[in-house]
Amino acid sequence: MKMSNIRKVDPRILFIGSHKRIIQSVLDFDFIAGKKTPSVSVIVAGGRKYEKYFFGTDEILIPVFSSLEKIPEKLKKEINYFYNVSSARRSLESSKAALHLPSLIAGSLFAENIPEKHSILLAQKAIEEEILLIGPSSVGLLVPGILKLGAVGGVEMHQLVDSNLFSPGSVAVFSSSGGMTNELIRVVVSRGKRVSFALSFGGDRFPLMTPREAFLMAEDDKETNEIIYFGELGGQDEYELVSLIEEKKIHKKVICYIGGVVADLFDTPPQFGHAKAMAKKKDESARAKRDALKKAGVMVGETFDEFVSLIGEKNDLKSDKEMIYTERMNSIAKRQSSLITTTISHDENDDVKILGEDLLSFTDKSFARIVILLLLGRREVTKQTEDFVDFVLRLLVDHGPYVSGAVNTIITARAGRDLVSSLASGLLTIGPRFGGAINQAAFNFLNGVKSNQSADEFVELFAQKKEYISGIGHKKYRIDLPDPRVKKILSFTNLLNEKKYTNFAQSIEKITVSKKGNLILNVDGAIAAVMLDMLAENEKYTSDELEDLVKIEFFNALFVLSRSVGFVSHFLDQKRLDEGLLRLTDKDVSYIEKND
Repeated sequence: MKMSNIRKVDPRILFIGSHKRIIQSVLDFDFIAGKKTPSVSVIVAGGRKYEKYFFGTDEILIPVFSSLEKIPEKLKKEINYFYNVSSARRSLESSKAALHLPSLIAGSLFAENIPEKHSILLAQKAIEEEILLIGPSSVGLLVPGILKLGAVGGVEMHQLVDSNLFSPGSVAVFSSSGGMTNELIRVVVSRGKRVSFALSFGGDRFPLMTPREAFLMAEDDKETNEIIYFGELGGQDEYELVSLIEEKKIHKKVICYIGGVVADLFDTPPQFGHAKAMAKKKDESARAKRDALKKAGVMVGETFDEFVSLIGEKNDLKSDKEMIYTERMNSIAKRQSSLITTTISHDENDDVKILGEDLLSFTDKSFARIVILLLLGRREVTKQTEDFVDFVLRLLVDHGPYVSGAVNTIITARAGRDLVSSLASGLLTIGPRFGGAINQAAFNFLNGVKSNQSADEFVELFAQKKEYISGIGHKKYRIDLPDPRVKKILSFTNLLNEKKYTNFAQSIEKITVSKKGNLILNVDGAIAAVMLDMLAENEKYTSDELEDLVKIEFFNALFVLSRSVGFVSHFLDQKRLDEGLLRLTDKDVSYIEKND
């Protein structure tokens, strides 16, 4: 992987697992660097559908999916980096899956103690896919002003600004230690220099990327003039560097410090912080490595202070341009998270905006279009979908005073209660037995199609569970006396091509009516099936997105909205008639003695 290629790419980062501080630090890096859009595109994690973050002072929502497979194809194609913050146990499979992303160029793993065989598998896969893979136990990769992949450079705003992660320089910074990588960046900046790129190999015993590979990247990078490296006792990495220098493959200035000389004072080799930081052999000691590097011509500090002085004289002055980054940090330092998030409407300069449009221009639309746009939270739908919603709203407005919702509304009105109380009383009856069948039917048809069930299998499953099929059955109409309303609903699919949900619902009807004549596709089932097809074909909803609509009761919303008009009309009718309190008579109630 060439650094020149990384610098050309506009980062679109996938986070595997959620780590709020690291993600926010990446977004702060983007904003302070002057980017117009955030680089974090998507998160794979459990829990919510979105996570809320700041981009500057504005709050943004980053979509969250339960797995890589759930990410829409369009979004998958945009992703070119991933940072995996999931556990060591889960890192292998999730990283392997991410390596198949079509535009991916690099990834990094945050977890520690990933097994050797897992690291080997990932390293082999990364080579096959020509992907730069860093870690495990890595804080990531930094390219000033362009890319912050992980916790590299710090996670607090002041750390990003103090380390000047925005002005490109000529010094490459490498270390196995994440903390030391960040410290070296600060040291380089304090010496008046700037970083060309920085990365942490990670402290695990079996790194995916070796120092050798990093040194070759730096040698190839035209923006890099010198390399700062902090190494540790243990392993043979530094001898690889010696070989590269002797083979004339590294010509750039290298400044090193090898930590762990104190280990020579112990009778048995001590284990330092990182898994591989233990000298089991004499040539793995910090002293042996320092001597070998010096002999090869590398500038090696005997103390850390000497190492710092080799980097340059202290000079932490910042240019006028760099002071802008401080101003941007100060402008967002006191931001405060909101209590409520909405994508529907807001005030802008004291004017109401609905779905981003001025209220008055929004009201130029038909009522049905306004309804469907608001319920879906979208700015556009097709005319065919709008016409169908218009018909459904008119069709569902009232089904007489006999149903439970209307009865409750009437009783409450006659008890002398107000409009809102009476309407609420009626609405509270909507559920599994009244009004909720549209949503349940949509759920059933969607699952049936999604799981490739045949109509026979679908019906048999409900028969085994001894459950009614929502959307099937009518008290009055039969197969030989069809419901004219259903015929009208189904006519809206004439301009559709696939109509897989409507076809599935009708294939179920063929089986159920063979058992009993009145087990026909009813109004609720027809609306559910046609609405699914409208959204799938006209509005390009995926099956997963349709499933989300079912979960949030979108299909019930159509019924609630329309029937509310009917309930209100019954309330007003009762107030006009003024019949007084409704009380049942003895004839209306049958008392039956129950024997224990």
